[in-house]
Amino acid sequence: MHEGKIIKFYRERAELTQDQLGLGICSDTHISKIERGITDYSQEVLDLLCVRLGISMQCELAKFSSIKKRLYDWHDAIVKQLSAEMETIKSELEQEALLQISEYETLYLLLQAKYLLLKNQAETALRILNRIRKTAVRLPDFESNLFKHVEGLYHISKQNHVEAITILKTINDKEYNNPEYFHHLAMAYHTMRSEVMAYFYAEKARNFFKEINCFLRVIDAEMLMLIQVQDDPQHDFKEVIARFENLIQSCDMCNAPDRKAKIIHNLAYEYLRRKDYQKSSSLYLQSMELKSPRTLPYLLSLEGYLRSCFKGILLQAGELERLAQVGLTDAKALKDPVFILLFTMLLLLINGKEAEYYQYMNEEALPVFRKFGYVYLIRRSEQQLFHYYARTGNTEAALRMGHYLIEDHDIL
Repeated sequence: MHEGKIIKFYRERAELTQDQLGLGICSDTHISKIERGITDYSQEVLDLLCVRLGISMQCELAKFSSIKKRLYDWHDAIVKQLSAEMETIKSELEQEALLQISEYETLYLLLQAKYLLLKNQAETALRILNRIRKTAVRLPDFESNLFKHVEGLYHISKQNHVEAITILKTINDKEYNNPEYFHHLAMAYHTMRSEVMAYFYAEKARNFFKEINCFLRVIDAEMLMLIQVQDDPQHDFKEVIARFENLIQSCDMCNAPDRKAKIIHNLAYEYLRRKDYQKSSSLYLQSMELKSPRTLPYLLSLEGYLRSCFKGILLQAGELERLAQVGLTDAKALKDPVFILLFTMLLLLINGKEAEYYQYMNEEALPVFRKFGYVYLIRRSEQQLFHYYARTGNTEAALRMGHYLIEDHDIL
């Protein structure tokens, strides 16, 4: 059957008709049946057809049979986030013409979409997903679950964590056999401030990464687990800090500056929560130095840095405003609605426009935070609005916001 597909592929590439290919060898009807794999043919006929096409069937069959292995090798490299290996296999597969006639083309496209999401190219990945969606109900079990996994990753990249959780939880473990998706479930639950579920899935992911000896991903999972226990009274703050520092050292040993940047960012947040603005601002700055400017991870640390500096009165108002404006400009260029809101609010705060700040937070920001399921930002906004309304004598609004806070707490 593969021989027929290969004959047809190279015949069409050579722009030959079936009649032209079979001239002096066999009829065009026989060529048609060979290509469809519905007839027998002699080795002599096959050899003559290959000579005319200028191919070695043995070599072509070897390439054809290696496609599946290389695709799973690529999948493995993407799971382990081995950059050099990922790029090498990607280049090999891009040069493999037979991919488009193999039964693994959909698997290739799904892995391509997953790779693109890893490279922050969400819109290109979405185009691939939309192309596959038309026939998704007919996908084999593994590809069907991989489609759900990649779709969940897309929603995480677009900050739609509620939808990501809904999709990822439909994955069938027995059919998929790739527990990496537990890590992505943990990420989504973390953003939703569901600490128990985030810890549960992060631990499952860590165990998987240990099994496949992928230390870089173990660091990712352990960082997620650590973040979930920050408010646990059984964990002393000094112990938490020591664990953060151990993870930072692990990143240095593995030469993983991107992961180090994330861990330092999360450590900065721990100090910000405890109102140590000098320490938090310093750590946010360190995290920014390890990130590429004008990216979402950079803007995340920039927002934390500016908030620390504002609260700790560590920068002049003019410099705060300049940096916040840079953040807003970059957020608009990246078309990210959440960061546009965050930097707009920072600018209002820096310029002393308190009433406008809280009005914008209530009318513009909070609905978007709720839409995307950013529980931390929802709770922070509701708490700030509650205290503002109570302080300014707006009892009705304060009671309404207090009701939201209680309701959110019950849900969590």
